[in-house]
Amino acid sequence: MNAKTSLANKGWTVVIAGLTINLILGVLYAWGVILKALVSDWHWTRTDATLPMSVATVCFAGMMVFAGRCQDKFGPRPVATAGGIMLGLGLIASGLVHSPMMMALTFGVGAGLGIGLGYSATTPPAIKWFPPSRKGVITGIVVSGVGLAAVYISPLTQYLLGRTSIPTTFVCLGAGALVLVPLLAQLLRNPPQQQPVAPTSAAQAPAAARRESDWQEMLGTGSFYQLWCMMVLSASAGLMIIAQVAVIAKEQAKWSWGFVPIATLAIFNTLGRLLSGVLSDKIGRTRTMTLAFLLQAVNMLAFSHYDSPSLVVFGSAFTGLCYGTIFTLMPAATADFYGLRNLGVNYGLVFTAFGVAGVVGPMLGARIRDHFGSYVYAYEISAGMLVLGALMAMWTKPPVPQAAAAAAPAGVSPAPTH
Repeated sequence: MNAKTSLANKGWTVVIAGLTINLILGVLYAWGVILKALVSDWHWTRTDATLPMSVATVCFAGMMVFAGRCQDKFGPRPVATAGGIMLGLGLIASGLVHSPMMMALTFGVGAGLGIGLGYSATTPPAIKWFPPSRKGVITGIVVSGVGLAAVYISPLTQYLLGRTSIPTTFVCLGAGALVLVPLLAQLLRNPPQQQPVAPTSAAQAPAAARRESDWQEMLGTGSFYQLWCMMVLSASAGLMIIAQVAVIAKEQAKWSWGFVPIATLAIFNTLGRLLSGVLSDKIGRTRTMTLAFLLQAVNMLAFSHYDSPSLVVFGSAFTGLCYGTIFTLMPAATADFYGLRNLGVNYGLVFTAFGVAGVVGPMLGARIRDHFGSYVYAYEISAGMLVLGALMAMWTKPPVPQAAAAAAPAGVSPAPTH
């Protein structure tokens, strides 16, 4: 086995380890099943039952900045290990509490911070093993684990709830995370230090030399704020459906098998992550975002008419397909725009938008349903947000490095970095 083949095998080991860790971290997307049980068994309001997931999403996103910095500095292994321990303990602690506020602390803060630690350490090491032309595909494979998690974790959660109780379900899920994530984390590693790939032409040399930006430089570019706003606008719709789809299925389609649309959404969420990686490597990140956001807006406008099990499944599948794209496109675009060296902290800052979306989307759906008796206005507001996100995607361009701009001949623009 030559050195090149050995490095490739090590790279794929990291990819598979990251994918598998994300399969476990995707416990967040089983909340729709738990929410339904909290409403029916413990008689919580939908707003109360949504609170722990919203807090978890905020903590998940907020931790990404700190965790990304740690991953850049200390490597992925210790960060992912700590994430698995914190996630497992947070889930187990959730089995010991019975109030919305306490579960917001145990699941929301404890498990949410653990998910953020683990998630921050999976994608950066994986894409560092492969050439830039495969950045979208590798990102799509690794992050697909989170979306695919609900395929097994929703039925598993439904089974545990049916056979045991809400507290025991939390303890079982927590024990699994506590053991498996730290074990898998030992397979994560960065590649050996290598010389950067030479630019393909002299005209691209200045841009290539300046593509590695730290977080202070990134915050000085308009494209960062565009990416951040686009993530809030697009993720809110998907998170609203994920959090409420079991209830939507019961109310709009009179269907009690809420885990089926959750699992369907997860499968197509995974497919969206993979397909968008392939497509964006060919046509560019922002063009792919524009297409996904517009298609999702149409789906949101139609969601109030999904009044049968088959239509709810269709709407869930379409939601997952479009929603999944942001988890491939946003880290890949961050790497395109600002480089790989500081990707952990840079993407962590972009990902704080997901925390905002985690409050806006689920709470928007829950409050509108509790107040008006249906989700119609939530669907319409989400569609408007997605159209705005698509317009922003059309306007977003990679930042132009100062060195590249200065080196370009008069009237000639530096090469774009899709």
